[in-house]
Amino acid sequence: MGGLDGQENTIHSWWQQVKSYTAMFMERVEVGVDAVKEFLSTLTSDERWGVMVEMEQTQPVMFGQLVAVAPDWVEWMG
Repeated sequence: MGGLDGQENTIHSWWQQVKSYTAMFMERVEVGVDAVKEFLSTLTSDERWGVMVEMEQTQPVMFGQLVAVAPDWVEWMG
């Protein structure tokens, strides 16, 4: 299963972490935009984008609601 120099395991591990962050992120979406921005500020840029991709794929309705109330969300991704 491992790729070159264990890269495949590293990517899998990173993605598992992003999925965990996505679950925490979705809890904050229900609280409000400020809670979302605060949570995202604790993540790296790659993790922020990973969370948004995962959320859009697994929770498209919730993602659409977030985009509707925060159309400038891309600016948070830094």
